Amino acid sequence: MPPEGKSDMERIGIFKELGYISIGDKYTPFIYRPFNDSAYKNKQMLSGGAKSKSALQVGYFDTQFKRIFEREALTDPVKIERQYRIQQTKKNIGKAFLPSNGEKKTCGVGSYYGTFGGPIQAMSALHNPRKPKKSPGKNFYSNPPKKGSGYGYPDVTLSKMVSHSSDPYDRAKEMLKREIMAHKSMLKGGAFRLNLHPAECFDSNPYKFDKPLPPPKKTEEKKHIMLPFKPSSPSKKTGGMKAGTFDSYPTYSAEHYGTKKTKSSMMNKEVKIFHPSTGPKSTPVKSIISLNVNKALNSTNYNRIPSVMAY
Repeated sequence: MPPEGKSDMERIGIFKELGYISIGDKYTPFIYRPFNDSAYKNKQMLSGGAKSKSALQVGYFDTQFKRIFEREALTDPVKIERQYRIQQTKKNIGKAFLPSNGEKKTCGVGSYYGTFGGPIQAMSALHNPRKPKKSPGKNFYSNPPKKGSGYGYPDVTLSKMVSHSSDPYDRAKEMLKREIMAHKSMLKGGAFRLNLHPAECFDSNPYKFDKPLPPPKKTEEKKHIMLPFKPSSPSKKTGGMKAGTFDSYPTYSAEHYGTKKTKSSMMNKEVKIFHPSTGPKSTPVKSIISLNVNKALNSTNYNRIPSVMAY
């Protein structure tokens, strides 16, 4: 609790009010606030100016230029190519090949001047003698062809004809019968059977009734004789009333909701029409919470107004 004045709970409604950064300090605008004062006070680090690139070592960190290879041999690619060409020319046995004469040009269409073959002799229209033509002869026959398409014709295919073999009708049945007889002849005794016979229950069935039942009783059914429908009297003709119907004419019943007013009665000025009074109209109402929040808080009424904040 402060030495003078009221506590924070009584003034604001909180346990303790946060402290302020400055108290009673004059506000200075952002424009007049100093920025980076040390940049223009005392001595500053001055770097050298920019140096232009040249063939000298000035401007580099190393004082002396360091080569990649030290004391390597100088190689001239042009000199090496010339030496290789001289070595290749020494391998030639004689002089260089020179053609005896230049290229010859034709003097027109159909000229053979300058060709390797020379002129071609003219073709004669006479037939050259030929050898007599020999016939190649007939093909070699191994056997005269057989007639028939193969289906339904015997001995027509390349393979030999299949010989007939008998096949009994009950051959499989007889073979099975023989196998069963051979198996039974090898048996020494009958089949092994247990004395225990399977039953429905472990004990006797208590619901089983061995006595014969009495004959069922026969109930005599009553026969209903259906007679044709005959009206009591001949049909009546309708004469503008309910004479020919089953029911009589309905009795008069009063109207529950009253008679409907006609237009003439509605237009009559003497009859006053009842108009109901208008109900209450809706108006905008402020919330109770907003009213409580919007109330002014001053030194005269701060102790009478309850705190809105939960804390």
